[in-house]
Amino acid sequence: MPSTDQPHGPLRSLDEWDDFVKSRYPEAAPGEAPGQKPFVAANADKKPEAFRDYRAEARASVKEFYRLNHTYQTREFVLQKKREYLARNKSRMGVWQAMEYLNTLVDDSDPDTDLSQIEHLLQTAEACRRDGRPRWFILTGLVHDLGKILCLYGEPQWAVVGDTFPVGCAFSPKVVFSEFFASNPDGRVPDYQTDLGIYEKGCGLDKVDMSWGHDEYIYHVAKDYLPEEAGYMLRYHSFYPAHLEGEYQYLMNGHDKEMFKWVREFSQYDLYSKSSERPDAEKLRPYYEDLIAEYFPPQLAW
Repeated sequence: MPSTDQPHGPLRSLDEWDDFVKSRYPEAAPGEAPGQKPFVAANADKKPEAFRDYRAEARASVKEFYRLNHTYQTREFVLQKKREYLARNKSRMGVWQAMEYLNTLVDDSDPDTDLSQIEHLLQTAEACRRDGRPRWFILTGLVHDLGKILCLYGEPQWAVVGDTFPVGCAFSPKVVFSEFFASNPDGRVPDYQTDLGIYEKGCGLDKVDMSWGHDEYIYHVAKDYLPEEAGYMLRYHSFYPAHLEGEYQYLMNGHDKEMFKWVREFSQYDLYSKSSERPDAEKLRPYYEDLIAEYFPPQLAW
């Protein structure tokens, strides 16, 4: 467990992490979902040395965030947070009510945006809607970041956001700022030092403990009400080492690999829907309340 005197985080706001991820992965690769053409990156022929050096360009606050995340996201920490939060006994509230609750996470210190949290959620959902995505897909876009209410429960930033990765096995060098794993106590646990670690080859991601954050939390809150494809999108949308870097394939079973087409498909909306154009929340609210009621009960256990 990290000591209680650790700072909640160096980021000015959670949006700073989102912006860094967008710069780290300048082209999200959609999956080959039904009716979609395979994605071909525009820079497929670009030499490695021509890519931007995200380590050099990252703000000091972002580097410090990843240092904290990679140092303290141990398997023991993950299991403790699962016990604490997956009982879902913190509160009971509906989806729109949870959006309003998240909206109290004010980003007054962020000079780059004055959009509210609800407006960010609506931007993602509206981008899905404009592209004619299924209603469950649109709703997944609306709720995918609601797990960030963990910050309002007092969790530090590094336990809420950040690229996710398996614990209990060797850390991939393709995880962003992987050099900071050198300070993670799990690096001194012999059973965790191989690619498979405590897991079996092809065991399936459902049997793998992932670093703790908003993805895992919202997945467990919403999984009983949405299609399985949506569950994968919620649970793994920050698992960039897998769906954008191709890492950790040896832990996946065939079903995971099939379902990850939806995770990759969703990534383009997660990363690139933010804009300065403000959605009209009150005008859109009736549509989204009807959509929420189609899938979710009036109140959920959080």
